[in-house]
Amino acid sequence: MIPLLLIPGLMCDRTVWEAQIAALPDVAECTVPDHGCLDTLEAMASAILENAPPRFAIAGHSMGGRVVLEVFRQAPERVQRLAIFDTKYQPLPSGEAGEQERAGRYKLLEIAKSQGVRAMAQEWVQGMVHPARRTDPWLIPAIVEMFGRKTARIFEAQIHALLNRTDAGPLLPRIQVPALILCAREDSWSPPSVHEEMAARIPSSKLVIVENSGHMVTMEQPSAVSRAMREWLAA
Repeated sequence: MIPLLLIPGLMCDRTVWEAQIAALPDVAECTVPDHGCLDTLEAMASAILENAPPRFAIAGHSMGGRVVLEVFRQAPERVQRLAIFDTKYQPLPSGEAGEQERAGRYKLLEIAKSQGVRAMAQEWVQGMVHPARRTDPWLIPAIVEMFGRKTARIFEAQIHALLNRTDAGPLLPRIQVPALILCAREDSWSPPSVHEEMAARIPSSKLVIVENSGHMVTMEQPSAVSRAMREWLAA
């Protein structure tokens, strides 16, 4: 059985991976790290490596995908398999696009500080799930409660990490282990086109696009994600 590190994204915890943990106990021993208040991707990756077994598989969702790439950069010899879901690899854009991203993130941070993290999550989640799931009586409360277990201080630290991200593009051709690149068809934040670019640059990769899902694909379409992960772990 392979050790499998499941890396959560922005303000997420074990909840985002619960369905996959439940679906893969016969093939993977799953661990979900907590980023705490670490405020750089480099520090998050270093903390994961300090507590990880000598060799492991690793999968990351959203910001967690960026952390996975940083783990590989720091210790490629320890990574047996690599998976990145609904993420990007580019640095903060220059010019207006970068300023818009910065402003949007800090607007949400201000809501978290002034009205509470749950209020921020209620606004954030509307753009991060499939349009048909925006009033889902299970999915939306589960995401909001997950965010609510974090604090505005943690949110600020993770925003800092994302705004100061480096370009992982040069790293992609160096990934020679079995790699799963997965995203949701309707993910407006990390669209399929970005994942197609990554898959084209990673020699050993397989691209999977999941239908009828937004950004929170591990929770929105858990069975499809788990099937893809089982195939990846067996590759």
